[in-house]
Formats: sequence, structure tokens, C-alpha cells
Amino acid sequence: MKRTNDVPGSRLAGRTAVVTGSTSGIGAAIARVLAGEGAHVVVSGRQATRGERVVEEIGRAGGRADFVPADLAGSCEQLRAFAAQATDVLGGRVDILVNNAGIYPATPTEDLPDADLDAMLAVNVRAPHVLVAAMAPAMAERGSGVIVTIGSWMARVGSPFAAMYTATKAADEQLTRSWAAECGPRGVRVNTVAPGATLTPGNEAARAQLDAMTATTPAGVVVRPDDIAKGVLYVAGDDAAMVHGITLYVDGGISATRPA
Repeated sequence: MKRTNDVPGSRLAGRTAVVTGSTSGIGAAIARVLAGEGAHVVVSGRQATRGERVVEEIGRAGGRADFVPADLAGSCEQLRAFAAQATDVLGGRVDILVNNAGIYPATPTEDLPDADLDAMLAVNVRAPHVLVAAMAPAMAERGSGVIVTIGSWMARVGSPFAAMYTATKAADEQLTRSWAAECGPRGVRVNTVAPGATLTPGNEAARAQLDAMTATTPAGVVVRPDDIAKGVLYVAGDDAAMVHGITLYVDGGISATRPA
């Protein structure tokens, strides 16, 4: 007899998930994949029209999702209010939190505007910290839960641009390791999934650059949002029950290899 989680489309049946920054791109793909496996998903972001579109797509595919607006550059109080609203929409229980939202000003250090610096630190580092602080205690009290933060392959290498962005993603990896040590003994698994050079609707104009970056990787092609979503599904599911505190690089090998 097959267990419920062995049946395609039911690996997350009965569970709930919050995916930040999920109105497009990688976040939307994560929301669709988690919902496709049975999770009731909160789609979140600043743009309600795009968020509702993702919710409708999930519904047409037979999944369940709701949109809850969130500006992760807002105050800590606003972030906690979002956490409470998302939890309420999901019936009072969050089983999976995916910290996906992130911003990426790709500039030399001296050209990074102060406002962009503040926003990047707020969205990429402060928001995951506040949301984990708001949602992990209830998971720990139940003795079960999963937290996944989306990192970046660029956290592993030095780059001549986007220094602060790569630093925030390195910070996310360290938060993951520390949260795994803090929360794991209470039943909450915490991991990072790090995308490589990923083609999304938002960076289609850079397709040629992305193709050039990935041509000499083992995969030889750009990463797609669905590739990242499948990595998240793995670490969020029961098959990864013994996976704690890792960074899963879904990057086509770009961070681990160099062309001959």
C-alpha cells in the first residue's frame, strides 16, 4: 500500500505554506509547486493584481491558495502583522515558511544608493529574521515545521559587483545554520536553497548574459524557476527528514566547478 506522501501530487497534503515574494518568478513557481503537492499556500507580495493571478493559476490547476499583501521592506510591526494575517488565512497553522523575497541592486559598491542599501538589508535579512521569530515558535510548540530561505550561488564566490547583495545571501546561509541548531531539536527543520543564474520574467532582457554565464557549467543552460521550486519541495517534504542546516545549490554546478 502506498503512503499518502508517495502519491504524486499529495506529498504536502494537509499542510500549509507561506511563500514571500511569490507574485512572480521563483516565488510564484515555488507557490505553484507546493500547492500542486497539496499544500494550502499563501501567496504574498506588494502587487495584488499579480498575486491574485498566481492564486487563480493555482486554483485552475486544482490547488488551494490565497493572496495576502506584504511589503517586506516595511517595519517590524508590519512584518509581524503580515505573519499573523497569513497564519489566520491558513486556519491558524503554518507548516512551511519559504523566505523567498529578495532584492538585487547589481551595482559597484560606490554606486549603491543609500535607499537601496537599506531596502536590501531590510528585505533580504531583516524580514526573514522577523518572520522566523514570529512563526517558528508555534511550529516548535507543535514539534513540526519547515523553514526554507532562498539564497544565492553568489554567496560562495567573490564578485566585482553586487557586494552587499552577496553579503546578505551569505548572512541568510548563516541564519539557516544557526536556526537549524536552535530550532531543529524542537522539530523544526531549517535549510537554504541557493539558485544559480536563473532566467525569470524579470530578467529576460539579460538572457544573453545569463546564457554566456552558464554555457560552461556542467548543466550548460540557465536555471529555471521550476528547478528552484523542486529543490524547495524536496527540503520541505518528508524525504528530507534528516536534512538540517544545509544550503542546497540548485545552480547547474556554477558555484562548484570551473571550465577546463
